Amino acid sequence: MDSYQALNDKLANKKYNVRLKDVVKTFTKRLFYYIFDEHEEELQYLEKTFLDITNNLNIDNGESIWKEFKEKFQTIRAKLDLDAVAVVNFDPATKSLEEAYMACPGFHAISIYRLSHELYIQNVPIIPRMMSEYIHGITGIDIHPGATIGESFFVDHGTGIVIGETSIIKNNVKIFQGVTLGGIQVKKSMESTKRHPTIEDNVTIYANATILGGDIVIGANSTIGANVWITQSVPENSLVTYQTEIKIRPKKNGIR
Repeated sequence: MDSYQALNDKLANKKYNVRLKDVVKTFTKRLFYYIFDEHEEELQYLEKTFLDITNNLNIDNGESIWKEFKEKFQTIRAKLDLDAVAVVNFDPATKSLEEAYMACPGFHAISIYRLSHELYIQNVPIIPRMMSEYIHGITGIDIHPGATIGESFFVDHGTGIVIGETSIIKNNVKIFQGVTLGGIQVKKSMESTKRHPTIEDNVTIYANATILGGDIVIGANSTIGANVWITQSVPENSLVTYQTEIKIRPKKNGIR
């Protein structure tokens, strides 16, 4: 009990500077704007703010991290343009690229993922997760910045999607609301292992499907139906569905 109380006292007195959440929120929002509408003054703000954030988090080499990150902006923009085209090509409710860029929550979440992922692969601590939590709060889409996602990724509706840290999603994948790409177990000892599934090219995953496990592979060109629960690999060109019996009977005189 004494050791527990000592730890509790230590944690209670530690300052975490949690107000940085608001700073990172604004930084992330303006970074998203800059990627599509470049302005030199905006870039100066972003650099200064990023260096302030890294300084407050005691992250070394903030300037070199920013320089490497900035050099990736053009590549990130090219990937996002492909994502936007995928939205227009696959979503009948989206009529133009402008609508994809400005009014599709799935595209917004993918954008912040692609930005935060670049910092993640530079081994920058905390900031990528703060960026992903900002967009999670806005869209309800939770994509860990450590996930690996290929080109032309399309998220439709999106609310409730969870994509875990070690997920691998290849090219031309479409995912609907409520999908979970998760781990079959939650153990701290599995921190360095692949815990989340691999989704091959041209897969469509419909609403509320759950796919669990680091060894699980969903083969290319497969369709995963709504509400399925998958803990084993699926071959290429498969159709996986969940069947439930629904009975619809006519009423007689308003009485069933």
